[in-house]
Amino acid sequence: MYAISLGDDGAELRPLEVWHAEELLANIDRGREFIGRHIGLAEVVSDLDGARSWLRSYADKRAADAGGLHGIWLDGKLVGGLLFRVWDTPSGVCEAGCWLEPAAAGRGLVTRGMRVLLDWAFEERGMHRVEWHASSANEPSINVARRLGMTREGVLRENYPHHGVRTSTEIWSVLAPEWRAARARTAHNDH
Repeated sequence: MYAISLGDDGAELRPLEVWHAEELLANIDRGREFIGRHIGLAEVVSDLDGARSWLRSYADKRAADAGGLHGIWLDGKLVGGLLFRVWDTPSGVCEAGCWLEPAAAGRGLVTRGMRVLLDWAFEERGMHRVEWHASSANEPSINVARRLGMTREGVLRENYPHHGVRTSTEIWSVLAPEWRAARARTAHNDH
């Protein structure tokens, strides 16, 4: 299968498939508390059956053109992932997301990987809008949205019960013309 280099540090973006269930479980186990602070993935992938089931759900989404899942590998070890939780081709709107174990945080892996996936979503698949939903308390995720040039559109106040506490969700997005203009400025500044 393919692997896309994310830089000179050994990081790669690859498809995350059902047969990676053991690797996914190990990744979640290494960062269960860290990952589970803001998202429910740590509860969903609580054992090998849960890992397989969750990966199978994304395989089904991919087959139906309704979502997708990619892993981030660093030096051959799965350390996190990127996903299109929602993918609506007719409307041209999708929602992207991520998770990362703590040892891999702070290296720009999510931002670098999402740039690859946003290029693909806009240029290959013709999407018009990519959304990013993040807990208002999840500053690292909000910073990814900022680095990707997304616009904060608003806050859904106390919309999501997580670990018995109502949390608020920030909605960020980037539109295809904005993405293309930002990429053109970056390419121009590189010359």
